[in-house]
Amino acid sequence: MRFGLSVALATPFEKDGSIAFGAMVAQARRSLDAGCASIALFGTTGEGCSVGTREREAVLDAVISGGVAPNQIVAGVLVDAAADAADQAGHALSKGVRNILLAPPSYFKNVSEDGLFGWYSAVFTLLGDRARDIIVYHIPSVTMAPLTHSLIARLRQAFPGVVTGVKDSGGEWGFTEKLLKEHGDLMILIGDERHLAQGVRLGGQGAISGVANFAPREVRRMAVDGQEDQRVTDLVVEMLKYPVTPAVKSLTAYLTDDPSWLAVRPPLLPITEEGQRELASAFDALFRSKAA
Repeated sequence: MRFGLSVALATPFEKDGSIAFGAMVAQARRSLDAGCASIALFGTTGEGCSVGTREREAVLDAVISGGVAPNQIVAGVLVDAAADAADQAGHALSKGVRNILLAPPSYFKNVSEDGLFGWYSAVFTLLGDRARDIIVYHIPSVTMAPLTHSLIARLRQAFPGVVTGVKDSGGEWGFTEKLLKEHGDLMILIGDERHLAQGVRLGGQGAISGVANFAPREVRRMAVDGQEDQRVTDLVVEMLKYPVTPAVKSLTAYLTDDPSWLAVRPPLLPITEEGQRELASAFDALFRSKAA
């Protein structure tokens, strides 16, 4: 079964900084109703690094109790200690989630391929027979720990059947093209919407997309059908003028008419009012004008 489109669900917060569970469940259900095959919790867009272990467990319980099937959930794991990664992944897997999105450790910068292989090996060994359906996460602009093609090959050989996909958020088409060629039997998920449709036409299986929080139907056509949509590409260019996660939340607030989505957790800061207006204007010009 193809992966399709997973919304990289943003995490809403109450005025006191706690997670707004009701809004999060509602957004998850809206996304599924709009054609997303799954929701991805605790990823980059979901501020996963700022969500504590007990909060993660509460969110999973709330989302499942709210009517989202466990096999419609991808759980992000974005921590540095292999033991913590195994604990978080193991708990989510015990709930029956579809996949684990496992980023490399990011505190130590520019580590070697051997070091990353050792870290992933430690996580998989700690998980033992629970290890399954792992999507490794290539996002070097954030982690400064790129997942090379040879590292992916080594992990596949050492732990057959454990790594089933790669989320490629590197934004470099040459890397993506080689990934599709060398590891096309895995689920290759394109994180940069500017390359999404082209990647799907070459064998990519879909995307985990932050833009799907507010344009799910448009992104789905790209992620499932390989259909280009210049509007999405142009909007991503506008969003990249700002920190990406606050930009996603700004447009989510605009499209849901709910300003509470603007809140982010420190060290992030929300988009300025001027930035909010500029992003909203860009969205309207691209998606709501007569030409669109």
